Amino acid sequence: MKRICFILVLLLFIPFQGIVDAHSGRTDSNGGHNCSEKSQAKGLCSGYHYHNGGGDTSPSDSSSSSSTSTSNQSWDKDCSDFSTYDEVVEYWNSKGYSKTNDPEKLDGWGNAVDDGIPCEAPSDYDTTNINGSPEQIAQETAEQDIAKGEKDGYAVGLEDGYQEKENNPTSSNGSDAYESGYASGYSKGFGEGSTKIASEKKQADQDGYSLGQKQDKIEISSKYTNNKMLSDSFTVGFNRAVEERDKKKEAELEALGYEDGKKDKQNEPKNVKESYLMAYQNGFNKGQEDLKQSYIDKGYQAAFTLLEYKKPDFGNEKYITWYKEGFESNTEVEKIEEMAYDMGLEGEKLVIPKEYSDSEVIFNHYYEIGTEEYEEKERKENTLTATGFGLIILAWLARRFYVAKKMIS
Repeated sequence: MKRICFILVLLLFIPFQGIVDAHSGRTDSNGGHNCSEKSQAKGLCSGYHYHNGGGDTSPSDSSSSSSTSTSNQSWDKDCSDFSTYDEVVEYWNSKGYSKTNDPEKLDGWGNAVDDGIPCEAPSDYDTTNINGSPEQIAQETAEQDIAKGEKDGYAVGLEDGYQEKENNPTSSNGSDAYESGYASGYSKGFGEGSTKIASEKKQADQDGYSLGQKQDKIEISSKYTNNKMLSDSFTVGFNRAVEERDKKKEAELEALGYEDGKKDKQNEPKNVKESYLMAYQNGFNKGQEDLKQSYIDKGYQAAFTLLEYKKPDFGNEKYITWYKEGFESNTEVEKIEEMAYDMGLEGEKLVIPKEYSDSEVIFNHYYEIGTEEYEEKERKENTLTATGFGLIILAWLARRFYVAKKMIS
């Protein structure tokens, strides 16, 4: 009796198990199930469909499929098991699933489309967050291209900037992402290269300048000989220091030459650069010119006080010649002579203008000449007047005598 009851219970259990396995939410012995109303409302699936390779087993494998289905029921997920799509993505990513690794068949569930997107994402969803999605792969590829472009561009830009070449951040050797990264990296490298060479050139210039302050012969440091830009900078700094040192020395020697020229005692420096000797000579010549002008000025001023040239006792014919040149060049004294002469000629009172006070001797002399001529003129005019008056008297007397004579006769 017990054996009969066991058989009946077993017969009742087997069909009930099939019904349970066919229920939506879990796979049946064939690896599939019916889509739930909830999933259909979401548009995730429709009708009966398979999971985990369901539908591919042969009748001979039904017993093993049944046992496998029973063991998978504890972990197998359907899209309808998630309340939001973010939960789908979180689960998918946590499992490390992808288009080629999708044991729960969430990719293309209900639509049989394997595109690497589980449960068919909403149209506005950012699918780059989905592990293994085409968009994520594309994004990662772009990021890799950008990184490679930045690295390549930086190296080229660093060299171009250091070599002071033209700034050219373009490249046509890769994708748009690569070119974008290349441009960014190139600009960064170019700036750093430009800064580096500028700093090194400045240091080379300073080192050259320091050497130029000490010596005239250039000796380029070994750390600059293999780089033309740096050796050129070193040379520029050296030449600038030598030029400054030369100008300072030339100025000193020119001043010395000027003093010697003023003293009329030439003492040229020996064993010096030609430019130093020329500087001394220029200074000496300027001193000589000023010395000459001083004697010309003395002669010019003497002309205001002397009626005629008188040779000075300078003991040097060169100075005397300069003095006489100045004396004879004074034409202003002629104006003084003319003014004084006119004043005397007009019979005016002697008044020496203040600006000619130093020329009193000359003024008085020519005033007297003018006065003498004035007085001589006056005498002549008075004589003529007296003579005319006498003739008139004689004529009157003669007339009276003639009349008297006629009356007597």
